Amino acid sequence: MWPWSTSPARARLALALQGGGAHGAFTWGVLDALLEHTAQPIVALSGTSAGAMNAVLLAHGLLDGGRDGARRALADFWQALGRTVPWQALGLLAADGQALSPVAHWWMRWTQLLGPSRANPLRLDPLRDLLVRSVDFERLAQQRRIALHIAATHANTGRLRVFGNAELSLDVVMASACLPTLQPAVLIDGEPYWDGGFAANPPVLPLLQETAPDDLLLVLLSPWRLGDTPVDAAQIRTRTMEIAFTSAHLREMQWLAAAAASGGAPWQRGGFVRRVQRVRWHVIDGADHLAALPTESKLIAHQPLLERLRDAGRQRTLDWLAHHAGRLGRRSSADLVRLFGGPQARPD
Repeated sequence: MWPWSTSPARARLALALQGGGAHGAFTWGVLDALLEHTAQPIVALSGTSAGAMNAVLLAHGLLDGGRDGARRALADFWQALGRTVPWQALGLLAADGQALSPVAHWWMRWTQLLGPSRANPLRLDPLRDLLVRSVDFERLAQQRRIALHIAATHANTGRLRVFGNAELSLDVVMASACLPTLQPAVLIDGEPYWDGGFAANPPVLPLLQETAPDDLLLVLLSPWRLGDTPVDAAQIRTRTMEIAFTSAHLREMQWLAAAAASGGAPWQRGGFVRRVQRVRWHVIDGADHLAALPTESKLIAHQPLLERLRDAGRQRTLDWLAHHAGRLGRRSSADLVRLFGGPQARPD
């Protein structure tokens, strides 16, 4: 080892957290296991939608009480979220607790016909209230220990905006998670923003451009394959939304895979390409578990389902650590070309 090389336990770790509604509880489990069983300092976080919420909760908890504080912050938020709506009392769940009931489907169709402003004229927003109680946004915006990158999509141009520490606020996180069929656009500096998943889910380039971590771990919720080709109108609508929330991420990762695989001597490559090749890449995904759930389960923030997703995320991470913990701080455990290099690319 070179005398100036970084100890594996001190290697700086960045996390990119994908969004996916209630499936973000899977990421809660991933983060809980990582915080308990790894030692690498977390220096940067990027996130979209539920990934943005997990990012600010993780950062807030780290500042407030270290790794144990981060685990508490995540658990308190997701458990409180699961108690916010009385799903069963309102008859909104199917018998298995993983799909919406006919009543809930009717309500969803009604809100889509009315639009979010008319469907919720009182602007009730329990998620906003819960975030206010859970995160000190002013402190997060002022600190420089953990770099934060939160993605939102400008509603009138479709352009990605990544908000950094200095711009961080409750509205930024709410914008990152704003589903336009259910919620009105969130105004920031007078401009309307929707869910960041349309433009970056999650943003990865900012982690390399501004932070230059030693290791970068992607926590992914979208399945590697979306299933059989849809044939009826409802299936096609669902598939177009699934593609809308994954295409930007796949395009970004294919570009990074090409950069990582580019040839030539190190001094012949551009500075950013050299940074892409220097960082150690890792991926933890929930593809096997989450792909088996109906797409609409992303809307079900019901405590038993959230806890099952947390447990699945923890177990997936413990299995990953059993195989790859020794690579953190030493070498990559993911091959970007194999994972993202073409239409047939997917993990083993």
